[in-house]
Amino acid sequence: MQSIKIAAAGDIHATVEHGEKLLAAFEGAARESDVILLAGDLTAEGEPAEAEVLADVCRRLDVPVFAVLGNHDCHLGREDAIVEILRGAEVDVLVRECAIRDIGGVEVGVVGTKGFVGGFPGSALPDFGERLLRDVYAETTEEARAIGRGLRRISHCPLRIVLLHYAPIIDTLEGEPLGIHAFLGSSRLANPIQEYRPDVVLHGHAHAGSFKGAVGDVPVYNVAVHVTQRDFYVFDLEVVTRGHTEVEVEGLAGT
Repeated sequence: MQSIKIAAAGDIHATVEHGEKLLAAFEGAARESDVILLAGDLTAEGEPAEAEVLADVCRRLDVPVFAVLGNHDCHLGREDAIVEILRGAEVDVLVRECAIRDIGGVEVGVVGTKGFVGGFPGSALPDFGERLLRDVYAETTEEARAIGRGLRRISHCPLRIVLLHYAPIIDTLEGEPLGIHAFLGSSRLANPIQEYRPDVVLHGHAHAGSFKGAVGDVPVYNVAVHVTQRDFYVFDLEVVTRGHTEVEVEGLAGT
């Protein structure tokens, strides 16, 4: 049985003015964990200069960092520059991709993508009508397909994580106004999660949402800092492998 500690945060909204505060938070997370996961909204306004601040912080860490983009990172249309800057600091920025790292002797697979909007049963955007609305539906479809594709590629890993920005379930939106749920995520993102059953799913974006939900028996956590009320939420995962593919994750807890 192998213990792996994951420090997770969403919606850190890095700015050029708060580099020292950001560094202190990340150094604390690195001391407490084996890996850091960032669930989107890495920058405040989508400025490459904000990404440079985060990159400078991550260069100083001795633990791997995985990240996905959020809507703030895409606001100015400079997301490609943000990805390039962070990858230059050896951050695994996942855009409809997956990555595998050996962490403490365990192959950890992370599927990462931003996700997108569309809503949930009872109030969901259909694939019908004006071209612009159907384009939104198609974008969410591609995000969901990327999750499924990534989960197939990491199926052999003893620990499998899905990292998103938008919510795949309505449970972790509880506390947000019902009228904006369609803009906070989509239940279609949950379909590949239900099919391939990763060990844990992390997302952000819903600042007034709730911490914990589930897709079937797969735990889903909203790790937006506004929800966790801390710089990082540290999960202690006890991974039990049998052969090469079977796994149990026990004792998910925050510190």
